Amino acid sequence: MPLAPPINFPKWISENSHLLKPPVNNFCLYDGGDFTVMVVGGPNERNDYHVNETEEWFYQHKGGMLLRVVDDGTFRDIKLKRVKCFSFQVASILFRIVAGNTPHNPVRFADTIGIVMERVRSVGTAGTDVHSTPTIIYEESFHCTDLGTQLKPIIQKWMNTPDLRKCKDCGTVADAK
Repeated sequence: MPLAPPINFPKWISENSHLLKPPVNNFCLYDGGDFTVMVVGGPNERNDYHVNETEEWFYQHKGGMLLRVVDDGTFRDIKLKRVKCFSFQVASILFRIVAGNTPHNPVRFADTIGIVMERVRSVGTAGTDVHSTPTIIYEESFHCTDLGTQLKPIIQKWMNTPDLRKCKDCGTVADAK
C-alpha cells in the first residue's frame, strides 16, 4: 500500500475548521490501525474526566489549553501553551503525554486548535466528579471506533439527564457543562 502524501496542516485547518463542532470538537485526521490522530478545536463543552486505557499525546497548534488530570488521587491542572520556537527547554509546554488509565479532562478555550494522538481504543470510559476528591458518579464504557461520533451522544445524555449527574453518596448534582 503506498504512503499517503504529507498533510499541510495550516491549509487543512483553513479548509476544514468547520468540522470541529461541539460538544467534542474533534475530527479524525488519521486512523492507521495502531494509532489515531485527531484535530481538536475549542471551546469544548465537556466537564467530565474520562479514562483511556492507553497513553494520549496532546499538542497545541494554536492557543492554549488546560489539561486537568487526577494524579495519584489528587486533582492537578497542567497548562499547555503554544510557543513560537522549539527547543528542549520549551518542549514540556508544547506537548504532554498522559499515561494510560489516567482520568483527565482536556479543557479547550475559544479559537484554539490542538492535536491528540493515541493508540486505537478497544474500550473508552467517560465519567465525572463532583467532590474535592475524585469520585466517579457516572461511567459508560464502549468499544471505540469513531470517537467524534460515539462520544457526542454520551456527552449529550450526560448534559440532558440530571439523574446521571447526581452523586449517589451526597446527592450533589454536577453541572452539565
